[in-house]
Amino acid sequence: MAAPKNRRSVFLGRLPLPERNFLADALRTETVGGVLLLVAAVAALIWANTPLRGSYETVRDFHFGPGSLGLNLSVQHWAADGLLAVFFFVAGIELKRELVAGELRDPKAAVLPVVAAICGMAMPALVYFTVATSGNGSTAGWAVPTATDIAFALAVLAVIGTALPSALRAFLLTLAVVDDLFAILIIAVFFTSGLNFAALGGAVLGLVVFWLLLRKGVRGWYVYVPLAVVNWALMYNSGVHATIAGVAMGLMLRCHRHEGERHSPGEHIEHVVRPLSAGLAVPLFALFSAGVVVSGGALSDVFTKPETLGVVLGLVVGKAVGVFGGTWLAARFTRAELNPDLKWPDVLAVASLAGIGFTVSLLIGELAFATDPVLTDEVKAAVLVGSLIAAVVASVLLKLRDNKYRKLCADEDRDDDQDGIPDIYEQDNPAYHLRMAAILEARAAEHRRLAEVASGHTTRDDGPA
Repeated sequence: MAAPKNRRSVFLGRLPLPERNFLADALRTETVGGVLLLVAAVAALIWANTPLRGSYETVRDFHFGPGSLGLNLSVQHWAADGLLAVFFFVAGIELKRELVAGELRDPKAAVLPVVAAICGMAMPALVYFTVATSGNGSTAGWAVPTATDIAFALAVLAVIGTALPSALRAFLLTLAVVDDLFAILIIAVFFTSGLNFAALGGAVLGLVVFWLLLRKGVRGWYVYVPLAVVNWALMYNSGVHATIAGVAMGLMLRCHRHEGERHSPGEHIEHVVRPLSAGLAVPLFALFSAGVVVSGGALSDVFTKPETLGVVLGLVVGKAVGVFGGTWLAARFTRAELNPDLKWPDVLAVASLAGIGFTVSLLIGELAFATDPVLTDEVKAAVLVGSLIAAVVASVLLKLRDNKYRKLCADEDRDDDQDGIPDIYEQDNPAYHLRMAAILEARAAEHRRLAEVASGHTTRDDGPA
């Protein structure tokens, strides 16, 4: 008797119900935050390109904070180093949850999104490096086009109204989470200089205390918030980018549920802090980082200077080719079957959407060209242009399949027995089928009654006057 063939895994298959519900809640917040991010970016561009430009620069460059503690920073630096620490704190929790309860918990299932994310960061860096070196430009900005902005991408989805199936949204979110991890590593390794070992030692000690308090079950925001601020300040003064403190504390939170818990501590804190990150921290960062002067000459420079052209091509071409190519190769070598309801062009559309690199790309651009303010602004303009082009390309690709996506989403959401659980998740539940049988029998009886009534009316109408 022949041995049974190994069953092939399904790529972009249906998510488990708890994962789908968590994803829906998280993406709802990110979508609202993404719309606020778009509004903030547009406001910054208008503010910086009108007669009010002087007031924008005055507010952006205004310094405040305790200088004795090394924290007399400009508004722009407070946004980039302080508020973005909240963003990376949430990113750390997301990564931890993905590792213990999400797509990354199973090494076999994690291969595809991880390989896709790695290729989706390597290819834009390679595109930038190739364009910059061939044009005798600076290679310092190689990391600028490597990151995906999930909030901006979801805002684009909200604007174009595409009902993207949950599996594709989960894939995009996992890509963004892994992107954030590698962006954090890039910032820590390549944009750290002049280490203050005393401050770094204090930051490490503070993180250890944070971890011990969590393990001992100590509760109370009044304990953790002051400690988090101290850890952030020490990390900032150490020479390591201060956002590293945020992601480190996020990774320390417990994200698996104990018996009797509806939510783990990590899930609860993420639910509380995510609106602050998406609705305040990231939009304020965009407001004081996206305000670049845009003119006809500046826009033409974006496509002529090697550094800026490298950023644009890295986001538009490098991201799409890297994510799609990495996904296809990983699926080929792991013998994973694509969900039969989806096609490879759907993966290409999501790969193009991953080319929207806003928040982290702007941050890395500031770090990479910190000594050249003019080039910094030009690179920021390139990030805006590249992200806009990627958004348009992705929107066109997604619109071509919009009707199919809407049908898939309707099938995912259908709840004919109205028990709060989508029917697609109850096909193996006998109680569901009994409920549906009763519902359909009641409908059939009602239709028979209506048929009899209609028949009686017809008979009377056709009778003699």
